[in-house]
Amino acid sequence: MADKKQQFGTTPPQPNKGNDNKKKKFYWIFIALMAVFLGYSLWGFKSGTEEVTWGEVKEMLESQNVDKIILVNKEFAEIYIKSDRLSAYPNLSKSNMPGSSPHFSYNIGSVDKFYDNVAEVQENVADPVYIRNETRKNWAGDMIGFILPIAILIGAWLLIMRMMSRNAGGGGGQLFNIGKSKAQLFDQDSNVKVNFKDVAGLEEAKIEVMEIVDFLKNPSRYTDLGGKIPKGALLVGPPGTGKTLLAKAVAGEAKVPFFSLSGSDFVEMFVGVGASRVRDLFKQAKEKAPCIVFIDEIDAIGRARGKNMITGGNDERENTLNQLLTEMDGFASNQGVIILAATNRADVLDRALLRAGRFDRQIHVELPDLNERAAIFEVHMRPLKINKNSVDKEFLAKQTPGFSGADIANVCNESALICARKGKKGIDRQDFLDAVDRIIGGLEKKNKIISAEEKKAIAYHEAGHASVSWLLKYAHPLVKVTIIPRGKALGAAWYLPEERQITTTEQMFDEMTALLAGRASEMVHFGKISTGALNDLERATKQAFAMVTYFGLNNKIGNVSYYDSTGQQEYSFQKPYSEQTAVTIDQEVSKLIEKAYQRAITIINKNKEKVTQLGDLLLKNEVIFSDDVKKIFGERAGSEYLPDLRAVKAPVEMIADESIPAEENTDPQKDDKEE
Repeated sequence: MADKKQQFGTTPPQPNKGNDNKKKKFYWIFIALMAVFLGYSLWGFKSGTEEVTWGEVKEMLESQNVDKIILVNKEFAEIYIKSDRLSAYPNLSKSNMPGSSPHFSYNIGSVDKFYDNVAEVQENVADPVYIRNETRKNWAGDMIGFILPIAILIGAWLLIMRMMSRNAGGGGGQLFNIGKSKAQLFDQDSNVKVNFKDVAGLEEAKIEVMEIVDFLKNPSRYTDLGGKIPKGALLVGPPGTGKTLLAKAVAGEAKVPFFSLSGSDFVEMFVGVGASRVRDLFKQAKEKAPCIVFIDEIDAIGRARGKNMITGGNDERENTLNQLLTEMDGFASNQGVIILAATNRADVLDRALLRAGRFDRQIHVELPDLNERAAIFEVHMRPLKINKNSVDKEFLAKQTPGFSGADIANVCNESALICARKGKKGIDRQDFLDAVDRIIGGLEKKNKIISAEEKKAIAYHEAGHASVSWLLKYAHPLVKVTIIPRGKALGAAWYLPEERQITTTEQMFDEMTALLAGRASEMVHFGKISTGALNDLERATKQAFAMVTYFGLNNKIGNVSYYDSTGQQEYSFQKPYSEQTAVTIDQEVSKLIEKAYQRAITIINKNKEKVTQLGDLLLKNEVIFSDDVKKIFGERAGSEYLPDLRAVKAPVEMIADESIPAEENTDPQKDDKEE
């Protein structure tokens, strides 16, 4: 293994310049021969003689200087001058020796008329010159007339295929190379500058990946103890968490060839192409072993087999997957080829792909926590011109809960754009906060036309959210509230969610109450409600549905969860519960939402004056912060408004399953499929 590593991990062989020069010389020789061939066919047939007019021919015949006249193919006449009369024509080339080649040529019009003219001129000549006919074959011209159209067709076909190859990005675009792998090869000389220092916030994942890289660098450390390197590692996590970045770091750190491609690169309209590309990929990988093969978005070909109700087993994607399974761990040996893959849909992958011996490890790349976000900010803030006195990475990390690494990179870039828009020389704290608001809520639309009545309704709606979230113990802490339109929202409230791994029933119910507080405020202050609570109702409904059907937080449904972590339920035509249970679920969800809504109305009625004061302040300033809410409501306690959950929950201390991601708990697509 070490010898192979040394052999294939070094610099790749340089291109053979001598062969390139030989090819160029061959092309020049070919072009020169073609030029000579064309020249001979077009001009060489007349031997390069001087063309004369009939008057000059007549004068030659009358002077009896002509030795002979040869009529070639009834097209032109070759005129030979007597050797003793050549001195009369000093312009003739000396190379034209007597009898070797014609001295002049004359293009005739009509053959009969040419005969008559020559005969007429020589009527009184004692020794007339008689015309001799010859038929000559122009082999070069005939060949060109036959070959040239075929050559043009072949050249046009080659040009079209080269253009297809260029547009398709390599040899895979050519017709005869369609079954070849599209994997891009990176080695020691490739321009991959990303390393593990550029990957922040993924310490646990880096440890496992670095072990694979270390095995390739120092295999004896593990083989001496009888250990074997894992054949494959699957990077699993939400979008934007750095799975592909981690693979780039492996390519930059490993001193072995690194093949990179996407799962969709195997997919083609032709039958059998996917399996052919898999075979070609592993053939190249074995030749370069030890090496690493990275397949991004492997769920494009790795979905569970037998779930396509239309095509059944006769599916091109399934054939590709079967070939991939065989190549990863089949009868043949794949020593020295390590597979890295990334996906955010591990639940839909085929179980045969995830078994030990293929993907021995599943490396979970989760959303970063507080400390990891600070480290990611530090990485992305390096190239920025920052006012260090006003920007604190720890503060920014606290302002961005739930942000992925890609989101943080976007925040840093957006802050630079905002700073440049303002014409400042350095990026300060406010630029970062504006960038966070821009990404969460969208761009401010201060010129949007809103009537005074609508603006007041929006202000009291947002004041209801701010007031109830401040008064409830388990609701998320408020940061600021605005009635300036952003994106599709007419108003928005910013919170800092508490970072927790488990959630209690009281916490979820408080959040639902705060979501419905906007509509409750409209009802209390105006006696009517509007469509402005659409997003609030959507989120509250998802939350209630998750409590009832996923987390088992309802007495009537009981300790039952209809959540399917394997993703197989997506392919089922039947719900995992009966129609009677579906009716009960609908009733319990509606009851839970209505209880939270009535609770919000009760809280706002008890604090109506303060909520009105907050709404008027928001109407005046358009933006208020937590300090403004604190001045009106005082310190945040919330013990007075603990929820009464006796009719809607299971035991108080029942907690949510920490293995279910929050974004999956409230997946709207899953709601539609369940009900």
